[in-house]
Amino acid sequence: MQENLHRFFRAARGVGVHVSPAESIDAMRAVASVGFADRNVLRDSLLLTLAKSEDEKKALGSCFDLFFAQVEPTQPEGGGEADAGESPNAVPQSPAGAGDTASQSLGALAQMLLAQNRTEISAALANASSAAGLSDIRYFTQRGLFASRMLDLMGIQRLRDDLDALNESNPALAERLQAATEDLRTAVREAVSQALALYGREETENLRHEILRNAPLSRIEPRQVAQMRALIRQIARRLRERYSKPRKRQRRGHLDVRRTLRRNAAWGGVPFLTAWKRRHRDRPKIVALCDVSGSVARVSDFFLLLIHSLHEVVDDVRSFAFSGHLIEVSEILDSKPAEEAMADIMDKVGFGSSDYGSSLVDFEKEFMASVTPQTTVIVLGDARSNNLDPRAEILKRIAERAKRVVWLNPEGRMTWGWGDSEMPRYQTFCNVVRQCATAQQLERAVSDIVATYR
Repeated sequence: MQENLHRFFRAARGVGVHVSPAESIDAMRAVASVGFADRNVLRDSLLLTLAKSEDEKKALGSCFDLFFAQVEPTQPEGGGEADAGESPNAVPQSPAGAGDTASQSLGALAQMLLAQNRTEISAALANASSAAGLSDIRYFTQRGLFASRMLDLMGIQRLRDDLDALNESNPALAERLQAATEDLRTAVREAVSQALALYGREETENLRHEILRNAPLSRIEPRQVAQMRALIRQIARRLRERYSKPRKRQRRGHLDVRRTLRRNAAWGGVPFLTAWKRRHRDRPKIVALCDVSGSVARVSDFFLLLIHSLHEVVDDVRSFAFSGHLIEVSEILDSKPAEEAMADIMDKVGFGSSDYGSSLVDFEKEFMASVTPQTTVIVLGDARSNNLDPRAEILKRIAERAKRVVWLNPEGRMTWGWGDSEMPRYQTFCNVVRQCATAQQLERAVSDIVATYR
């Protein structure tokens, strides 16, 4: 059963439950105490030792129900051939009496199927699953491979020979065996599908996320919006975990060997007292300006979601949203959950006709004091101003006051400067200009921005 528990831990990780080595040891000790007789007690024990939140409890409960619906592999005591040889005694008598003679010359698998002993068939399926390494299945394209492997291990080739022989000698018995064979194939396919649901979920999710990470944000289909939002939340969580908590070594600095040796000269150089080099780091200050106009409506949703995460990563962030005019949205992002904050912002200023010049004028009049030599200004937008005055000189004055200006554009570089795009004018006053058409590009850009302060 230890091997079964290891497979269960692997399946649990596949549904998003983090199982550390220490937690797996605790779970195995709990299972050793409660045993496997009462499945409800076993389920509660695993949930108590492994799940750390309500979401993990639900995921782990579903995983448990699916995993332990399988029959556990049996270990024959007298050898597989001996056990299989006992099954012909259960074959029903045929009316003519010829069924017994015909079935006695059949292989072990054919005899088992004709006997219709569900316990033996289930145990044989479980043993074949274990021998075929079914817990190693990862992708749906492997279903046929593992099904064939299981059938081979159970003796499908001998079963085919038995069917050919019975078709000539006993057609009625051959028909029964053919029906039982189809049921066996169905059971094997179900076992493989069940294993894929248990062990392949993580790889399937990773593959789906990798495709989404590289998909253009502006072309996301409506059915993929929820998945993309979940992916952006994962990106935000990684940013929080990576940058929100400063490392202890970063706080105390690096060991200053020369000063340490001088301070400990009285003790013969034994370093009782240590000295540390501390490198001054600017306190991170970010000003984010996000275009939420109609031309980038499908992308601004994801921009705002990531800006929301910046408020959890960096202490000093001021955020602004604009289309025809600009407003500050810092308080909304700080006080409300992401979904509510985005809906509120889009309701106030979203989906309008973009006017970068007017929005920059609003920023200069009311919020220019927020830009200091320690500030990184991030502009997220397509720079399309509907042929209105772009007021690029205001961005120049912002760049002169700021530490740097970073522009993240969701459009491809080939479109910059075409139509009403003012990107070439704005680009002149930016320190960094990045195309952010995909979630992966957006994550890299924001990660690079935040990393400069660490």
